Amino acid sequence: MSTQQKDLSYFRLRLQEHLNSSFPEKASDHKFIDQRSSWAANAYEGAFSSGNDVEKCNEIANYILFEGLHFSKFDTVFQIVCNEFDTIMADEELRPFALKMFRVCEPVFAKYKLTDDFAYTIEFDLLYTELTGTITIWIAENGLQ
Repeated sequence: MSTQQKDLSYFRLRLQEHLNSSFPEKASDHKFIDQRSSWAANAYEGAFSSGNDVEKCNEIANYILFEGLHFSKFDTVFQIVCNEFDTIMADEELRPFALKMFRVCEPVFAKYKLTDDFAYTIEFDLLYTELTGTITIWIAENGLQ
């Protein structure tokens, strides 16, 4: 196996793990994963060929691999479920419930301009409050099932 193929599989695996964890809506988008992984592997290779040290090559590749994937809508919903609703369900139910609520909360996210650093803005508090309310209303209307 060439170094390029190894790099590509390494980047593909890292991206897949990140998507599975924080971006379940993109986790099965194989075209996106293939494209991003390829770009990152090529960037790493190019940076290395240009004489950069491994740390700098990784930094360049990671920038490309994870661009636009720092603020996670799912992680936000999961954080809210864990912080605000953890007393009404078992720990093992938190993630599955957050996945269900993620779909319910999608329309709320559409009202905000989400960027990689959105979690550090004043608007994040508004989003957090609105999402908490949306989930509270859903539970009141549907219960936890």
